[in-house]
Amino acid sequence: MLLAAQSVGDVLQLIVDATASLVPSAELVSITLRAPDGTFHTAAYTDPKAAELDVLQYELGEGPCHDAAVPDRPEFLESADLGSDGQWPRWAPSAAGLGWRAVLATALVDDAVSRFSGALNLYSRTPGGLTDADRDVVLLLATHATLAVAETDAVTRNELNQAQLRRALDSRDVIGQAKGIIMARRGLDAQEAFDLLRRTSQQLNVKLVHLAGTLAARHEELDGPVAEMGEPDPAV
Repeated sequence: MLLAAQSVGDVLQLIVDATASLVPSAELVSITLRAPDGTFHTAAYTDPKAAELDVLQYELGEGPCHDAAVPDRPEFLESADLGSDGQWPRWAPSAAGLGWRAVLATALVDDAVSRFSGALNLYSRTPGGLTDADRDVVLLLATHATLAVAETDAVTRNELNQAQLRRALDSRDVIGQAKGIIMARRGLDAQEAFDLLRRTSQQLNVKLVHLAGTLAARHEELDGPVAEMGEPDPAV
């Protein structure tokens, strides 16, 4: 699933979703990224409540995801009960007041990539609710998140959005090229060409953009398959 994701933002979202699935006691999951200028943002989350808990930490300058994202901090930061924990004197009472009692954060740090750091954050309403969380699973998921971000220059929220936009534009361009090839060779209009491309991707169980990319890059080799594509839908 991670390999099939089309952007770093998609990978991070898959990781928080996988964490929620693999650690059932985690009722909220999020990923914090810390940019080179020291600013924090929540790059992915399973519920907006997780982002709210994260942002409160950024504003107060303390808390597990904030502290885990700061370089040279412990790999794991946790609290079994925020209602009685003195680690974060301002954030913990606020989080407990919102009904969140247990937290676990693990750092995202790649020694080979110094330009970013971050944390994978898990929250539970139950005191001690994350005590039995499998630390190896959490660490493995955090490692996947680290590698995903390390492979891209997108670190801030704006950069993530720009990277996703660039990918979307690239996808649009390659689909446009494939449509043009089909229109020229089959005598179809733009909508008919797109419908034919879409149906073929469904029949072959291949993503539309991947099919379009193959067609655009290798259309001279694929004259047979292009010619054999199904007939367009009858015009209404």
